[in-house]
Amino acid sequence: MFDQLDSVEEACRVSAKAQEVFAQIETLSLPVVAAIDGTCLGGGLELALACQARVCSDSPKTRLGLPEVQLGILPGGGGTQRLTRQVGIRRALDLMLTGRQLRCKQALKMGLIDEIVPSAHLITAAKRWIERLNHPQKPSWSKKAKSYLSSDYWIDLALEKNPYGRRFLFTQARDKTLAKTKGLFPAPERIIDVVETAFESDAPVNAGYEAEKTAFGQLIHSPQSRALVGLFRHSTALKKATYGNKQPAVTNVGVLGAGLMGAGIAYVSVANAKVRVRLKDRDEQGLAAGIRYQWNCLKPKLKRRFISPLDVEKHMAMLTPTTDYSGFASADIVIEAVFEDLELKHQMLKDIEQVNPNAIFASNTSSIPISRIAEKATNPQNVVGMHYFSPVEKMPLLEIITTEHTSPEVVQRCVDFGHQQGKVVIVVNDGPGFYTSRILVPYLNEAANLLLEGYPIDDIDHALVECGFPVGPFALLDEVGIDVAMKIAPIMEQAFPERMQVCSALVKLAEDGRKGRKNKRGFYRYDVKPKKGQKPVDESIYKLLNVELRHVKDRSKLAQRCILAMINEAIYCLEDGTLSSATDGDIGAVFGLGFPPGKGGPFKYVDIKGARQVVEALEQLSEEVGPRFTPAQRLLTHYQRNQRFYGR
Repeated sequence: MFDQLDSVEEACRVSAKAQEVFAQIETLSLPVVAAIDGTCLGGGLELALACQARVCSDSPKTRLGLPEVQLGILPGGGGTQRLTRQVGIRRALDLMLTGRQLRCKQALKMGLIDEIVPSAHLITAAKRWIERLNHPQKPSWSKKAKSYLSSDYWIDLALEKNPYGRRFLFTQARDKTLAKTKGLFPAPERIIDVVETAFESDAPVNAGYEAEKTAFGQLIHSPQSRALVGLFRHSTALKKATYGNKQPAVTNVGVLGAGLMGAGIAYVSVANAKVRVRLKDRDEQGLAAGIRYQWNCLKPKLKRRFISPLDVEKHMAMLTPTTDYSGFASADIVIEAVFEDLELKHQMLKDIEQVNPNAIFASNTSSIPISRIAEKATNPQNVVGMHYFSPVEKMPLLEIITTEHTSPEVVQRCVDFGHQQGKVVIVVNDGPGFYTSRILVPYLNEAANLLLEGYPIDDIDHALVECGFPVGPFALLDEVGIDVAMKIAPIMEQAFPERMQVCSALVKLAEDGRKGRKNKRGFYRYDVKPKKGQKPVDESIYKLLNVELRHVKDRSKLAQRCILAMINEAIYCLEDGTLSSATDGDIGAVFGLGFPPGKGGPFKYVDIKGARQVVEALEQLSEEVGPRFTPAQRLLTHYQRNQRFYGR
């Protein structure tokens, strides 16, 4: 729909029409009640808000929210105004600025809905509410007294019922929003503006609706919205993509390794996919850590009453630990998540083929080519890569890697299982580093090169965060582990020596025994308390590397070097067939590596900037820094032919 709105004016007209329709529902002489069963998001909730009452089913699938901010826009059918009237300014802003979805109990407590009933009684309850609205009764004194005694009443009185409190409330909302968005996304600030407009003392009655309509039209044509809408559309389309014939659903999974990755894979397999998991590790201590990981994931949900004690018991009952291969004979998929050791992976493949020759063997390796693991396989058609990202329960991407021998049916079954786990799934062809690790290495390597040139660690990290990355490259290296990065980097250098020569800074740091957070020796210090949430840089690194610091005049140039290194390599991946489409590349970079979503991914970035501008920037860096920035041929072709990676 959004792609069909060719101008700001047309988008404003669509918003005005939606407001008009919902206003007609709101002002009908007959009572209208919304009966909600399942997801009620965006325009669905705006429709429900126009009704006089809202009744929800107690289905676990019932969710309510206005998530438009996640698409770079705001509610355009009067939602900014009606939600504020219904639940108050503070709660409305929280819902609209985060885009979070409410369960029915949360919505009832907030005052967004009026009643929760079993699904079978939903229509009966809605009819009962129509009768109540036809014969309204005044609220009892006890109910009024209860509301006066609540803390929410007095907070609302202090902050929302007078102009001074509202001024403070909106100022605080802007400050917190700007701290989170860093000015990269205009939609949250426009939401605050629109809500505030309705409360200005001299504002006309419909001023809030007019402001909403105007903001909707302008935001929908912003580059951030186009990028975010594109990502949403592409991720939705990937759920429908097919790679082989329809396969039976996975019901039993084996996981080899109970470390952070293995335990995380086990968790999402039970919690989301609802399958039985057999978790193997070499000793009881490792298994205990894997079981503890489950509890650490479940505990916050239990505390917030998202799940019950019975749900916890069911989860733990579906996961059984072992130190041998008992129980693996019935596994549909066996996922290995052990050390990056090819001989160890070969041994595990051999063991599984002896116990269960028909099982799919999936490796969670982040760097070893799947074809090398499959070399020792009796059934290479069953060997595939399933690359998860840490922490598994939070990171949405699953990168599936296929070899020339992997059967389409195996790919399809793994993709379906990834969807069961709640993952956004991309399928790429085998090669060193696959896609995500391959484009991450030049990004991190370039940050290390900048450090060697004398740019401060924190300035480089801040430059990338200001650009939209969740963390900077050095903070990321500390979390992942410098030692882990140094296992992957030489593999990439061997495959692509002209572009991925390992930076000597990383070599020296690894030789110095620095592993990052895990041994409290990395780019940042972990032996002192952070100041204002910022860890201090370990300045001994500068002496170790013999670096003289230089003043940074423009941080954006530091960020550009790292980002262009990543983008150029992404285009090389499309050029050599590692990627089958630009869509997969953008989804993988955003959901797996934290590429700024407001820029849409490496390929969308090129379309927005223009191939010419990107080529010229790369060619300039190639002259100033070195041939590692030589533009990919596919990019040069796009520039010469004035082509785009996407149609619009």
